[in-house]
Amino acid sequence: MNSFRTRLLFWLVTLIVTVLIALGLLLGQVLKDFYAETMNKRMEKEAKALAILLENEPLEQIRADLKEMGDELSSRITVLDRQERLRFDSGRIAAISDEDHERIIRTILHKKQFPRFSVIEKANDVYYYIAPYGRGGERGGYVILSTPTSSLKKVNQQIWGVLISSLGMALVVIVALGWKIANQYMRPIEAATKVAFELEKGNYAARVPDGEYKEAGMLVRSINRLARNLQEMSRAREIQTDRLHTLIENVGSGLLFIDHRGHIHLINRAFQTYFHLEPSACLYRPYADVLPHRDIVKLIDDIFITETAMRRHMRLTIGIERKHFDVYGAPIIGTNAEWKGIVAVFHDITELKRLEQIRKDFVANVSHELKTPVTSIKGFAETLLDGAMKDEEALEHFLTIILKESERLQTLVEELLDLSKIEQHGFQLLLDDVNVAEVTAEAVAVFRQKAEEKQIDLRAEAPPGLVIRGDRNRLKQILLNLLANAIAYTPEHGQVAVEAEENEREVLIRVKDTGIGIEEKEIPRIFERFYRVDKARSRDSGGTGLGLSIVKHLVEAHHGHITVASEVGRGTVFTIHFPKPER
Repeated sequence: MNSFRTRLLFWLVTLIVTVLIALGLLLGQVLKDFYAETMNKRMEKEAKALAILLENEPLEQIRADLKEMGDELSSRITVLDRQERLRFDSGRIAAISDEDHERIIRTILHKKQFPRFSVIEKANDVYYYIAPYGRGGERGGYVILSTPTSSLKKVNQQIWGVLISSLGMALVVIVALGWKIANQYMRPIEAATKVAFELEKGNYAARVPDGEYKEAGMLVRSINRLARNLQEMSRAREIQTDRLHTLIENVGSGLLFIDHRGHIHLINRAFQTYFHLEPSACLYRPYADVLPHRDIVKLIDDIFITETAMRRHMRLTIGIERKHFDVYGAPIIGTNAEWKGIVAVFHDITELKRLEQIRKDFVANVSHELKTPVTSIKGFAETLLDGAMKDEEALEHFLTIILKESERLQTLVEELLDLSKIEQHGFQLLLDDVNVAEVTAEAVAVFRQKAEEKQIDLRAEAPPGLVIRGDRNRLKQILLNLLANAIAYTPEHGQVAVEAEENEREVLIRVKDTGIGIEEKEIPRIFERFYRVDKARSRDSGGTGLGLSIVKHLVEAHHGHITVASEVGRGTVFTIHFPKPER
Protein backbone atom coordinates (compact mmCIF):
# COMPACT_ATOMS: atom_id res chain seq x y z
CA MET A 1 0.00 0.00 0.00
CA ASN A 2 2.96 2.34 0.56
CA SER A 3 3.87 1.94 -3.10
CA PHE A 4 0.29 2.78 -4.05
CA ARG A 5 0.39 5.90 -1.88
CA THR A 6 3.73 6.87 -3.45
CA ARG A 7 2.38 6.33 -6.97
CA LEU A 8 -0.75 8.31 -6.16
CA LEU A 9 1.28 11.20 -4.75
CA PHE A 10 3.74 11.05 -7.67
CA TRP A 11 1.02 11.32 -10.27
CA LEU A 12 -0.74 14.02 -8.26
CA VAL A 13 2.47 16.06 -8.03
CA THR A 14 3.21 15.42 -11.72
CA LEU A 15 -0.28 16.64 -12.67
CA ILE A 16 -0.02 19.72 -10.46
CA VAL A 17 3.49 20.59 -11.72
CA THR A 18 2.37 20.14 -15.33
CA VAL A 19 -0.67 22.36 -14.76
CA LEU A 20 1.37 24.99 -12.94
CA ILE A 21 4.10 25.00 -15.62
CA ALA A 22 1.51 25.33 -18.37
CA LEU A 23 -0.25 28.06 -16.41
CA GLY A 24 3.08 29.87 -15.81
CA LEU A 25 4.03 29.71 -19.46
CA LEU A 26 0.61 30.98 -20.45
CA LEU A 27 0.60 33.81 -17.91
CA GLY A 28 4.23 34.70 -18.68
CA GLN A 29 3.53 34.94 -22.38
CA VAL A 30 0.32 36.92 -21.85
CA LEU A 31 2.02 39.37 -19.53
CA LYS A 32 5.02 39.63 -21.85
CA ASP A 33 2.79 40.30 -24.84
CA PHE A 34 0.77 42.77 -22.81
CA TYR A 35 3.84 44.72 -21.72
CA ALA A 36 5.30 44.62 -25.25
CA GLU A 37 2.02 45.88 -26.66
CA THR A 38 1.91 48.63 -24.05
CA MET A 39 5.48 49.59 -24.86
CA ASN A 40 4.71 49.63 -28.58
CA LYS A 41 1.71 51.89 -28.07
CA ARG A 42 3.75 54.18 -25.86
CA MET A 43 6.49 54.42 -28.49
CA GLU A 44 3.89 54.99 -31.18
CA LYS A 45 2.34 57.83 -29.25
CA GLU A 46 5.71 59.34 -28.45
CA ALA A 47 6.88 59.06 -32.08
CA LYS A 48 3.67 60.60 -33.38
CA ALA A 49 3.94 63.37 -30.83
CA LEU A 50 7.50 64.10 -32.07
CA ALA A 51 6.27 64.04 -35.67
CA ILE A 52 3.54 66.56 -34.82
CA LEU A 53 6.08 68.70 -33.03
CA LEU A 54 8.39 68.65 -36.09
CA GLU A 55 5.50 69.50 -38.38
CA ASN A 56 4.64 72.54 -36.33
CA GLU A 57 8.05 73.76 -35.20
CA PRO A 58 11.34 74.24 -37.10
CA LEU A 59 13.98 71.69 -36.13
CA GLU A 60 16.51 74.35 -35.22
CA GLN A 61 14.23 75.78 -32.56
CA ILE A 62 13.42 72.47 -30.85
CA ARG A 63 16.79 70.76 -30.81
CA ALA A 64 17.23 71.37 -27.11
CA ASP A 65 13.68 70.19 -26.47
CA LEU A 66 14.29 67.02 -28.45
CA LYS A 67 17.46 66.36 -26.51
CA GLU A 68 15.64 66.80 -23.23
CA MET A 69 12.74 64.67 -24.39
CA GLY A 70 15.13 61.85 -25.38
CA ASP A 71 16.63 61.86 -21.89
CA GLU A 72 13.19 61.85 -20.23
CA LEU A 73 11.89 59.05 -22.44
CA SER A 74 15.14 57.00 -22.11
CA SER A 75 15.04 56.80 -25.89
CA ARG A 76 17.22 57.87 -28.78
CA ILE A 77 15.58 60.42 -31.08
CA THR A 78 16.84 60.63 -34.63
CA VAL A 79 15.49 62.97 -37.34
CA LEU A 80 16.10 62.45 -41.08
CA ASP A 81 15.10 64.77 -43.88
CA ARG A 82 13.29 63.80 -47.01
CA GLN A 83 16.52 62.63 -48.63
CA GLU A 84 17.21 60.48 -45.52
CA ARG A 85 20.00 62.71 -44.41
CA LEU A 86 20.67 62.96 -40.70
CA ARG A 87 19.34 66.22 -39.30
CA PHE A 88 19.32 65.41 -35.55
CA ASP A 89 20.43 62.61 -33.18
CA SER A 90 20.05 62.75 -29.41
CA GLY A 91 22.94 60.33 -28.82
CA ARG A 92 23.51 56.70 -27.97
CA ILE A 93 21.51 54.99 -25.28
CA ALA A 94 22.45 51.36 -26.04
CA ALA A 95 25.64 49.50 -26.93
CA ILE A 96 25.18 50.29 -30.62
CA SER A 97 27.62 52.52 -32.52
CA ASP A 98 26.44 55.43 -34.58
CA GLU A 99 27.40 53.66 -37.80
CA ASP A 100 25.39 50.57 -36.84
CA HIS A 101 22.51 52.77 -35.74
CA GLU A 102 22.45 54.57 -39.06
CA ARG A 103 22.80 51.33 -41.01
CA ILE A 104 19.88 49.73 -39.15
CA ILE A 105 17.67 52.79 -39.83
CA ARG A 106 18.46 52.82 -43.56
CA THR A 107 17.89 49.08 -43.79
CA ILE A 108 14.45 49.51 -42.26
CA LEU A 109 13.67 52.48 -44.51
CA HIS A 110 14.71 50.65 -47.68
CA LYS A 111 12.63 47.66 -46.65
CA LYS A 112 9.48 49.58 -45.81
CA GLN A 113 7.43 52.20 -47.60
CA PHE A 114 5.58 54.83 -45.58
CA PRO A 115 2.69 56.38 -47.35
CA ARG A 116 1.00 57.57 -44.10
CA PHE A 117 1.75 54.90 -41.49
CA SER A 118 4.50 54.03 -39.07
CA VAL A 119 6.57 50.88 -38.52
CA ILE A 120 8.18 49.31 -35.46
CA GLU A 121 10.96 46.74 -35.63
CA LYS A 122 13.41 45.10 -33.25
CA ALA A 123 17.10 44.92 -34.11
CA ASN A 124 20.09 44.23 -31.87
CA ASP A 125 17.93 44.27 -28.68
CA VAL A 126 16.57 47.73 -29.62
CA TYR A 127 13.08 48.69 -30.70
CA TYR A 128 12.95 51.13 -33.63
CA TYR A 129 9.84 53.13 -34.33
CA ILE A 130 9.91 55.20 -37.57
CA ALA A 131 7.20 57.72 -38.28
CA PRO A 132 7.10 60.07 -41.29
CA TYR A 133 6.19 63.79 -40.86
CA GLY A 134 5.40 66.63 -43.25
CA ARG A 135 3.06 69.55 -44.02
CA GLY A 136 0.16 69.74 -46.42
CA GLY A 137 0.54 66.20 -47.62
CA GLU A 138 4.18 66.70 -48.49
CA ARG A 139 6.64 64.48 -46.62
CA GLY A 140 9.26 66.48 -44.74
CA GLY A 141 11.31 63.57 -43.32
CA TYR A 142 11.33 60.84 -40.72
CA VAL A 143 11.53 60.79 -36.99
CA ILE A 144 13.04 57.63 -35.48
CA LEU A 145 12.47 56.70 -31.84
CA SER A 146 14.73 53.82 -30.61
CA THR A 147 14.41 52.29 -27.18
CA PRO A 148 16.55 49.39 -25.79
CA THR A 149 14.77 46.20 -24.76
CA SER A 150 16.58 45.99 -21.41
CA SER A 151 13.58 47.43 -19.62
CA LEU A 152 11.34 44.84 -21.27
CA LYS A 153 13.73 42.03 -20.27
CA LYS A 154 13.82 43.32 -16.73
CA VAL A 155 10.06 43.43 -16.54
CA ASN A 156 9.90 39.97 -18.09
CA GLN A 157 12.32 38.63 -15.49
CA GLN A 158 10.27 40.22 -12.75
CA ILE A 159 7.12 38.66 -14.19
CA TRP A 160 8.72 35.20 -14.27
CA GLY A 161 10.13 35.66 -10.79
CA VAL A 162 6.69 36.52 -9.45
CA LEU A 163 5.10 33.64 -11.36
CA ILE A 164 7.70 31.08 -10.28
CA SER A 165 7.56 32.11 -6.62
CA SER A 166 3.77 32.24 -6.62
CA LEU A 167 3.34 28.95 -8.45
CA GLY A 168 6.10 27.33 -6.31
CA MET A 169 4.31 28.33 -3.13
CA ALA A 170 1.07 27.08 -4.63
CA LEU A 171 2.78 23.78 -5.49
CA VAL A 172 4.09 23.37 -1.95
CA VAL A 173 0.67 24.12 -0.46
CA ILE A 174 -1.12 21.80 -2.88
CA VAL A 175 1.38 18.95 -2.30
CA ALA A 176 1.05 19.37 1.47
CA LEU A 177 -2.72 19.31 1.21
CA GLY A 178 -2.53 16.34 -1.18
CA TRP A 179 -0.27 14.45 1.24
CA LYS A 180 -2.62 15.14 4.11
CA ILE A 181 -5.66 14.12 2.09
CA ALA A 182 -3.86 11.01 0.79
CA ASN A 183 -2.96 10.03 4.35
CA GLN A 184 -6.47 10.72 5.54
CA TYR A 185 -8.01 8.48 2.88
CA MET A 186 -5.22 5.96 2.33
CA ARG A 187 -4.65 5.08 6.00
CA PRO A 188 -8.06 3.44 6.43
CA ILE A 189 -7.80 1.88 2.99
CA GLU A 190 -4.40 0.43 3.87
CA ALA A 191 -5.72 -0.89 7.18
CA ALA A 192 -8.77 -2.36 5.45
CA THR A 193 -6.54 -3.95 2.80
CA LYS A 194 -4.32 -5.59 5.44
CA VAL A 195 -7.40 -6.97 7.16
CA ALA A 196 -8.70 -8.24 3.81
CA PHE A 197 -5.40 -10.09 3.25
CA GLU A 198 -5.70 -11.65 6.72
CA LEU A 199 -9.28 -12.69 5.99
CA GLU A 200 -8.08 -14.24 2.74
CA LYS A 201 -5.54 -16.29 4.76
CA GLY A 202 -8.32 -17.49 7.08
CA ASN A 203 -7.55 -15.23 10.04
CA TYR A 204 -11.12 -14.14 10.74
CA ALA A 205 -10.13 -12.51 14.05
CA ALA A 206 -8.44 -9.60 12.21
CA ARG A 207 -10.10 -6.17 12.60
CA VAL A 208 -9.49 -2.63 11.36
CA PRO A 209 -8.63 -0.45 14.43
CA ASP A 210 -11.28 2.05 15.45
CA GLY A 211 -10.62 5.67 14.54
CA GLU A 212 -11.97 8.82 12.92
CA TYR A 213 -12.01 7.77 9.28
CA LYS A 214 -14.75 10.18 8.10
CA GLU A 215 -15.64 9.30 4.50
CA ALA A 216 -13.72 5.97 4.68
CA GLY A 217 -15.53 4.98 7.86
CA MET A 218 -18.21 3.13 5.91
CA LEU A 219 -15.52 0.95 4.26
CA VAL A 220 -13.87 0.24 7.63
CA ARG A 221 -17.17 -0.64 9.29
CA SER A 222 -18.11 -2.88 6.37
CA ILE A 223 -14.77 -4.73 6.54
CA ASN A 224 -15.17 -5.23 10.30
CA ARG A 225 -18.73 -6.47 9.89
CA LEU A 226 -17.57 -8.84 7.16
CA ALA A 227 -14.78 -10.13 9.43
CA ARG A 228 -17.21 -10.69 12.32
CA ASN A 229 -19.68 -12.49 10.05
CA LEU A 230 -16.91 -14.68 8.60
CA GLN A 231 -15.63 -15.46 12.09
CA GLU A 232 -19.10 -16.47 13.25
CA MET A 233 -19.64 -18.54 10.11
CA SER A 234 -16.23 -20.17 10.53
CA ARG A 235 -16.94 -20.95 14.18
CA ALA A 236 -20.34 -22.41 13.28
CA ARG A 237 -18.78 -24.44 10.47
CA GLU A 238 -16.05 -25.73 12.80
CA ILE A 239 -18.67 -26.75 15.35
CA GLN A 240 -20.72 -28.51 12.68
CA THR A 241 -17.58 -30.15 11.27
CA ASP A 242 -16.53 -31.35 14.72
CA ARG A 243 -20.00 -32.71 15.37
CA LEU A 244 -20.10 -34.44 12.01
CA HIS A 245 -16.58 -35.83 12.45
CA THR A 246 -17.43 -37.07 15.96
CA LEU A 247 -20.62 -38.66 14.68
CA ILE A 248 -18.88 -40.33 11.73
CA GLU A 249 -15.96 -41.59 13.81
CA ASN A 250 -18.05 -42.89 16.71
CA VAL A 251 -21.02 -44.34 14.87
CA GLY A 252 -21.23 -48.06 15.39
CA SER A 253 -21.38 -48.87 11.69
CA GLY A 254 -18.61 -48.68 9.11
CA LEU A 255 -18.87 -45.79 6.62
CA LEU A 256 -17.25 -45.67 3.20
CA PHE A 257 -17.44 -42.69 0.82
CA ILE A 258 -16.26 -42.97 -2.80
CA ASP A 259 -16.19 -39.96 -5.14
CA HIS A 260 -17.42 -39.84 -8.73
CA ARG A 261 -14.01 -40.96 -10.02
CA GLY A 262 -14.06 -44.12 -7.91
CA HIS A 263 -11.50 -42.90 -5.36
CA ILE A 264 -12.01 -43.50 -1.65
CA HIS A 265 -12.43 -40.20 0.18
CA LEU A 266 -13.53 -41.29 3.65
CA ILE A 267 -13.46 -44.33 5.91
CA ASN A 268 -14.43 -44.05 9.55
CA ARG A 269 -12.91 -45.72 12.57
CA ALA A 270 -15.42 -48.58 12.58
CA PHE A 271 -14.63 -49.44 8.94
CA GLN A 272 -10.90 -49.41 9.70
CA THR A 273 -11.47 -51.75 12.65
CA TYR A 274 -13.69 -54.13 10.70
CA PHE A 275 -11.26 -54.66 7.83
CA HIS A 276 -7.91 -53.83 9.50
CA LEU A 277 -7.16 -51.01 7.05
CA GLU A 278 -5.02 -47.91 7.50
CA PRO A 279 -6.33 -44.58 6.10
CA SER A 280 -2.94 -43.76 4.57
CA ALA A 281 -3.14 -46.92 2.45
CA CYS A 282 -6.74 -46.33 1.31
CA LEU A 283 -7.60 -42.66 0.93
CA TYR A 284 -7.57 -41.10 -2.54
CA ARG A 285 -6.95 -44.44 -4.24
CA PRO A 286 -9.30 -46.48 -6.52
CA TYR A 287 -11.62 -48.64 -4.45
CA ALA A 288 -10.97 -51.72 -6.59
CA ASP A 289 -7.27 -51.56 -5.68
CA VAL A 290 -7.83 -51.11 -1.95
CA LEU A 291 -10.91 -53.01 -0.79
CA PRO A 292 -9.86 -56.59 0.06
CA HIS A 293 -13.18 -58.34 -0.63
CA ARG A 294 -14.59 -58.94 -4.06
CA ASP A 295 -18.20 -58.88 -2.79
CA ILE A 296 -17.83 -55.25 -1.68
CA VAL A 297 -16.23 -54.25 -4.98
CA LYS A 298 -19.06 -55.99 -6.86
CA LEU A 299 -21.70 -54.09 -4.86
CA ILE A 300 -20.05 -50.73 -5.60
CA ASP A 301 -19.69 -51.65 -9.28
CA ASP A 302 -23.40 -52.43 -9.46
CA ILE A 303 -24.32 -49.10 -7.83
CA PHE A 304 -22.11 -47.22 -10.28
CA ILE A 305 -23.75 -49.04 -13.19
CA THR A 306 -27.39 -48.87 -12.09
CA GLU A 307 -27.24 -45.61 -10.08
CA THR A 308 -29.70 -47.09 -7.59
CA ALA A 309 -29.48 -47.87 -3.88
CA MET A 310 -28.81 -51.51 -2.93
CA ARG A 311 -28.80 -53.60 0.24
CA ARG A 312 -26.96 -56.89 0.49
CA HIS A 313 -26.04 -59.40 3.16
CA MET A 314 -22.37 -60.38 3.02
CA ARG A 315 -20.41 -63.08 4.79
CA LEU A 316 -16.76 -62.06 4.71
CA THR A 317 -13.63 -63.78 5.99
CA ILE A 318 -11.39 -61.33 7.86
CA GLY A 319 -8.23 -62.93 9.18
CA ILE A 320 -9.31 -66.09 10.96
CA GLU A 321 -12.84 -64.84 11.57
CA ARG A 322 -15.91 -65.01 9.44
CA LYS A 323 -18.12 -61.97 9.85
CA HIS A 324 -21.59 -61.09 8.63
CA PHE A 325 -22.43 -57.60 7.37
CA ASP A 326 -25.64 -55.94 6.31
CA VAL A 327 -24.38 -53.48 3.66
CA TYR A 328 -26.42 -50.58 2.32
CA GLY A 329 -25.01 -48.56 -0.59
CA ALA A 330 -26.56 -45.55 -2.27
CA PRO A 331 -25.49 -43.10 -5.00
CA ILE A 332 -25.06 -39.44 -4.08
CA ILE A 333 -26.61 -37.26 -6.76
CA GLY A 334 -26.54 -33.47 -6.35
CA THR A 335 -28.51 -30.72 -8.02
CA ASN A 336 -28.88 -30.84 -11.79
CA ALA A 337 -28.33 -34.63 -11.65
CA GLU A 338 -24.67 -34.11 -10.81
CA TRP A 339 -23.02 -37.41 -9.85
CA LYS A 340 -21.02 -36.96 -6.63
CA GLY A 341 -20.19 -40.50 -5.58
CA ILE A 342 -21.34 -43.42 -3.45
CA VAL A 343 -21.80 -43.89 0.29
CA ALA A 344 -21.87 -47.38 1.79
CA VAL A 345 -22.84 -48.30 5.37
CA PHE A 346 -21.60 -51.57 6.90
CA HIS A 347 -23.61 -52.95 9.82
CA ASP A 348 -21.75 -55.73 11.63
CA ILE A 349 -24.41 -58.34 12.39
CA THR A 350 -21.92 -61.09 13.22
CA GLU A 351 -23.00 -61.20 16.85
CA LEU A 352 -26.66 -61.30 15.88
CA LYS A 353 -25.96 -64.09 13.44
CA ARG A 354 -23.87 -65.88 16.02
CA LEU A 355 -26.60 -65.65 18.65
CA GLU A 356 -29.17 -66.70 16.12
CA GLN A 357 -27.03 -69.64 15.05
CA ILE A 358 -26.40 -70.53 18.68
CA ARG A 359 -30.12 -70.58 19.33
CA LYS A 360 -30.61 -72.80 16.33
CA ASP A 361 -27.64 -75.10 16.80
CA PHE A 362 -27.13 -75.32 20.52
CA VAL A 363 -29.88 -77.77 21.21
CA ALA A 364 -29.05 -79.80 18.11
CA ASN A 365 -25.31 -79.80 18.87
CA VAL A 366 -25.68 -80.62 22.54
CA SER A 367 -28.25 -83.32 21.86
CA HIS A 368 -26.04 -84.71 19.11
CA GLU A 369 -22.98 -84.73 21.34
CA LEU A 370 -24.92 -86.25 24.24
CA LYS A 371 -26.72 -88.74 22.04
CA THR A 372 -23.70 -90.98 21.43
CA PRO A 373 -22.62 -91.51 25.08
CA VAL A 374 -26.20 -91.69 26.33
CA THR A 375 -27.13 -94.18 23.61
CA SER A 376 -24.04 -96.22 24.33
CA ILE A 377 -24.72 -96.29 28.07
CA LYS A 378 -28.36 -97.14 27.54
CA GLY A 379 -27.62 -99.83 24.95
CA PHE A 380 -24.97 -101.59 26.99
CA ALA A 381 -27.06 -101.32 30.15
CA GLU A 382 -30.00 -102.92 28.35
CA THR A 383 -27.69 -105.63 27.01
CA LEU A 384 -26.47 -106.38 30.51
CA LEU A 385 -30.01 -106.50 31.86
CA ASP A 386 -30.98 -108.87 29.08
CA GLY A 387 -28.52 -111.47 30.50
CA ALA A 388 -25.10 -110.40 29.35
CA MET A 389 -24.17 -109.65 32.98
CA LYS A 390 -23.82 -113.35 33.61
CA ASP A 391 -20.92 -113.43 31.19
CA GLU A 392 -18.07 -112.00 33.26
CA GLU A 393 -15.93 -111.15 30.23
CA ALA A 394 -18.82 -109.34 28.47
CA LEU A 395 -19.79 -107.69 31.77
CA GLU A 396 -16.31 -106.24 32.22
CA HIS A 397 -16.13 -105.11 28.57
CA PHE A 398 -19.53 -103.42 28.66
CA LEU A 399 -18.89 -101.74 32.01
CA THR A 400 -15.57 -100.41 30.66
CA ILE A 401 -17.39 -98.89 27.69
CA ILE A 402 -20.07 -97.44 29.97
CA LEU A 403 -17.34 -95.86 32.17
CA LYS A 404 -15.56 -94.39 29.11
CA GLU A 405 -18.79 -92.91 27.75
CA SER A 406 -19.65 -91.55 31.21
CA GLU A 407 -16.23 -89.84 31.40
CA ARG A 408 -16.78 -88.41 27.93
CA LEU A 409 -20.20 -87.18 28.98
CA GLN A 410 -18.69 -85.64 32.12
CA THR A 411 -15.93 -83.92 30.09
CA LEU A 412 -18.51 -82.48 27.70
CA VAL A 413 -20.62 -81.10 30.55
CA GLU A 414 -17.56 -79.65 32.32
CA GLU A 415 -16.31 -77.92 29.14
CA LEU A 416 -19.78 -76.54 28.46
CA LEU A 417 -19.90 -75.11 31.97
CA ASP A 418 -16.35 -73.79 31.63
CA LEU A 419 -17.10 -72.12 28.28
CA SER A 420 -20.29 -70.63 29.68
CA LYS A 421 -18.36 -69.25 32.65
CA ILE A 422 -15.67 -67.75 30.37
CA GLU A 423 -18.27 -66.05 28.17
CA GLN A 424 -19.98 -64.37 31.10
CA HIS A 425 -19.33 -60.63 31.48
CA GLY A 426 -18.29 -61.04 35.10
CA PHE A 427 -15.50 -63.48 34.25
CA GLN A 428 -12.21 -62.38 35.79
CA LEU A 429 -8.64 -63.61 35.55
CA LEU A 430 -6.22 -63.94 38.43
CA LEU A 431 -3.46 -61.88 36.87
CA ASP A 432 0.16 -62.29 37.88
CA ASP A 433 3.62 -62.34 36.30
CA VAL A 434 3.90 -65.78 34.68
CA ASN A 435 7.15 -67.36 33.52
CA VAL A 436 6.45 -68.69 30.02
CA ALA A 437 9.17 -71.38 30.20
CA GLU A 438 7.68 -72.89 33.37
CA VAL A 439 4.10 -72.97 32.02
CA THR A 440 5.14 -74.55 28.72
CA ALA A 441 7.25 -77.16 30.54
CA GLU A 442 4.32 -78.09 32.81
CA ALA A 443 1.93 -78.39 29.85
CA VAL A 444 4.37 -80.54 27.87
CA ALA A 445 4.95 -82.80 30.89
CA VAL A 446 1.22 -83.66 30.98
CA PHE A 447 1.37 -85.13 27.45
CA ARG A 448 4.83 -86.62 27.62
CA GLN A 449 3.61 -90.22 28.15
CA LYS A 450 0.93 -89.99 25.48
CA ALA A 451 3.47 -88.60 23.03
CA GLU A 452 5.85 -91.47 23.77
CA GLU A 453 3.09 -93.98 23.13
CA LYS A 454 2.69 -92.52 19.60
CA GLN A 455 6.44 -92.06 19.24
CA ILE A 456 5.97 -88.29 18.77
CA ASP A 457 8.88 -85.97 19.37
CA LEU A 458 7.45 -83.50 21.92
CA ARG A 459 9.61 -80.56 22.97
CA ALA A 460 9.37 -77.08 24.50
CA GLU A 461 11.66 -74.13 23.79
CA ALA A 462 11.30 -70.82 25.67
CA PRO A 463 13.75 -68.19 26.92
CA PRO A 464 14.22 -68.61 30.68
CA GLY A 465 13.47 -64.97 31.56
CA LEU A 466 10.40 -64.48 29.36
CA VAL A 467 7.43 -63.23 31.42
CA ILE A 468 3.84 -62.33 30.52
CA ARG A 469 1.01 -60.88 32.57
CA GLY A 470 -1.78 -63.43 32.87
CA ASP A 471 -3.66 -66.15 34.78
CA ARG A 472 -1.27 -69.08 35.21
CA ASN A 473 -3.96 -71.79 35.31
CA ARG A 474 -5.82 -70.36 32.30
CA LEU A 475 -2.58 -70.06 30.31
CA LYS A 476 -1.82 -73.68 31.10
CA GLN A 477 -5.37 -74.61 30.02
CA ILE A 478 -4.77 -72.87 26.66
CA LEU A 479 -1.57 -74.84 26.07
CA LEU A 480 -3.15 -78.14 27.19
CA ASN A 481 -6.02 -77.77 24.72
CA LEU A 482 -3.68 -76.89 21.84
CA LEU A 483 -1.27 -79.72 22.72
CA ALA A 484 -4.15 -82.21 23.01
CA ASN A 485 -5.27 -81.38 19.47
CA ALA A 486 -1.70 -81.39 18.15
CA ILE A 487 -0.94 -84.86 19.55
CA ALA A 488 -4.37 -86.22 18.57
CA TYR A 489 -3.98 -85.18 14.92
CA THR A 490 -0.28 -85.91 14.52
CA PRO A 491 0.51 -89.41 13.22
CA GLU A 492 3.16 -91.65 14.74
CA HIS A 493 6.79 -90.54 14.46
CA GLY A 494 5.63 -86.93 14.08
CA GLN A 495 6.78 -83.80 15.87
CA VAL A 496 5.02 -81.40 18.24
CA ALA A 497 6.77 -78.33 19.60
CA VAL A 498 5.95 -75.40 21.87
CA GLU A 499 8.10 -72.34 21.14
CA ALA A 500 8.11 -68.88 22.72
CA GLU A 501 9.78 -65.60 21.75
CA GLU A 502 9.29 -61.85 22.07
CA ASN A 503 9.51 -58.78 19.86
CA GLU A 504 9.14 -55.09 20.52
CA ARG A 505 5.41 -55.21 21.29
CA GLU A 506 4.33 -58.84 21.81
CA VAL A 507 5.15 -62.17 23.37
CA LEU A 508 4.53 -65.01 20.90
CA ILE A 509 3.81 -68.63 21.85
CA ARG A 510 3.61 -71.13 18.98
CA VAL A 511 2.26 -74.68 19.10
CA LYS A 512 3.54 -76.49 16.00
CA ASP A 513 2.81 -79.99 14.76
CA THR A 514 3.42 -82.12 11.69
CA GLY A 515 -0.10 -83.49 11.66
CA ILE A 516 -2.81 -83.84 9.05
CA GLY A 517 -3.28 -80.08 8.68
CA ILE A 518 -6.42 -78.01 8.05
CA GLU A 519 -7.84 -76.91 4.73
CA GLU A 520 -7.77 -73.14 4.22
CA LYS A 521 -11.55 -72.87 3.89
CA GLU A 522 -12.00 -74.59 7.27
CA ILE A 523 -9.66 -72.31 9.25
CA PRO A 524 -12.20 -69.49 9.89
CA ARG A 525 -14.60 -71.96 11.53
CA ILE A 526 -12.32 -74.04 13.75
CA PHE A 527 -12.92 -71.78 16.74
CA GLU A 528 -16.69 -72.29 16.59
CA ARG A 529 -18.09 -74.46 19.35
CA PHE A 530 -18.83 -78.10 18.37
CA TYR A 531 -17.16 -77.57 14.97
CA ARG A 532 -14.91 -80.40 13.84
CA VAL A 533 -12.74 -80.54 10.75
CA ASP A 534 -12.82 -84.34 10.68
CA LYS A 535 -15.91 -85.26 12.69
CA ALA A 536 -15.31 -89.01 12.79
CA ARG A 537 -11.66 -88.78 13.88
CA SER A 538 -12.45 -86.00 16.34
CA ARG A 539 -15.05 -88.07 18.08
CA ASP A 540 -12.83 -91.13 18.11
CA SER A 541 -10.06 -89.08 19.70
CA GLY A 542 -12.36 -88.07 22.50
CA GLY A 543 -12.70 -84.43 21.43
CA THR A 544 -15.80 -82.46 22.33
CA GLY A 545 -15.46 -79.68 19.73
CA LEU A 546 -15.20 -77.03 22.47
CA GLY A 547 -11.44 -76.90 23.09
CA LEU A 548 -10.48 -74.29 20.47
CA SER A 549 -13.50 -72.16 21.33
CA ILE A 550 -12.30 -72.11 24.95
CA VAL A 551 -8.77 -71.28 23.78
CA LYS A 552 -9.98 -68.31 21.71
CA HIS A 553 -12.04 -66.85 24.56
CA LEU A 554 -9.21 -67.23 27.08
CA VAL A 555 -6.69 -65.60 24.75
CA GLU A 556 -9.03 -62.66 24.18
CA ALA A 557 -9.59 -62.38 27.94
CA HIS A 558 -5.80 -61.80 28.17
CA HIS A 559 -6.18 -58.98 25.55
CA GLY A 560 -4.38 -61.08 22.95
CA HIS A 561 -5.32 -62.85 19.74
CA ILE A 562 -4.56 -66.14 18.03
CA THR A 563 -3.63 -66.85 14.41
CA VAL A 564 -3.47 -70.10 12.47
CA ALA A 565 -1.24 -71.23 9.60
CA SER A 566 -1.80 -74.69 8.21
CA GLU A 567 -1.09 -76.83 5.18
CA VAL A 568 -2.86 -80.11 4.53
CA GLY A 569 -0.51 -83.05 5.10
CA ARG A 570 2.30 -80.80 6.39
CA GLY A 571 1.04 -79.64 9.76
CA THR A 572 -0.42 -76.67 11.64
CA VAL A 573 0.97 -73.75 13.63
CA PHE A 574 -1.14 -71.96 16.25
CA THR A 575 0.44 -68.60 17.23
CA ILE A 576 -0.78 -66.84 20.36
CA HIS A 577 -0.07 -63.09 20.51
CA PHE A 578 0.07 -61.70 24.05
CA PRO A 579 0.71 -58.01 24.73
CA LYS A 580 4.07 -57.36 26.29
CA PRO A 581 3.80 -56.39 29.99
CA GLU A 582 4.64 -52.80 30.84
CA ARG A 583 7.78 -52.26 32.86
